[in-house]
Amino acid sequence: MLYFSRVKLDRDAPTRALYALLEPQDPSARMDAHHRLIWTLFPSTHEQKRDFLWRADGAGRFFILSARPPEGNELFRQPLETKEFTPCISPGDRFAFTLRANATKDRPRGKLDDGGNRRVDVVMHALKSTPGQQDMPDTEQSRRPALRFKLADREGRKWLDRQGAGCGFTINGFVLDDYSTIPLPRRDNSRGRREREPKFGVLDMHGSLTVSDPDAFLTKLSVGFGRAKGFGCGLMLIRRA
Repeated sequence: MLYFSRVKLDRDAPTRALYALLEPQDPSARMDAHHRLIWTLFPSTHEQKRDFLWRADGAGRFFILSARPPEGNELFRQPLETKEFTPCISPGDRFAFTLRANATKDRPRGKLDDGGNRRVDVVMHALKSTPGQQDMPDTEQSRRPALRFKLADREGRKWLDRQGAGCGFTINGFVLDDYSTIPLPRRDNSRGRREREPKFGVLDMHGSLTVSDPDAFLTKLSVGFGRAKGFGCGLMLIRRA
């Protein structure tokens, strides 16, 4: 059984004074704060693995797909809006989708490494493989070089096509809304810029798809797409087209 929830931070609660800490301006800190917030809805032991996907929708709103219903607390507006997620899907059904994902693929390690594969961000890898683009600085969307967005659009579509080929759906329409790179959240609460700061890429996309294998598609929806799921990536939102 799965549960789909819409939840919203309660700005009128006694925790209102902490809102700046719950919604920091820095994207990396905000993802980390949101990650911790969503965990408060799913009390567990230290051994409990994450059994939910989530996505921030702005202004303190979140979508959650989980294996157990969330438990409300004073940080969120009550009652929580939760319902069982039991869609009836048949082969040939069409859906509009929205997805935020950290898209990666496996690449062979170099000759000097210890063999095996390494996981790379599909867009970062394409940029490094494009002459003159390896040292492209990270900038705001309005200043981002056109080639970077073009590569993100191409690689994002190819990645999602591969997801569909193995998970029972075909992409009919694809629109890339944004590609950004975000520093990994810090665990030591330190400030200032880190040398060679590790980052992960985030693709925001929407479009339409056709389901060919409902069971495979629903299984993929339940486990999510790509990596960085703990930081709000991987949850595909769907509605009938």
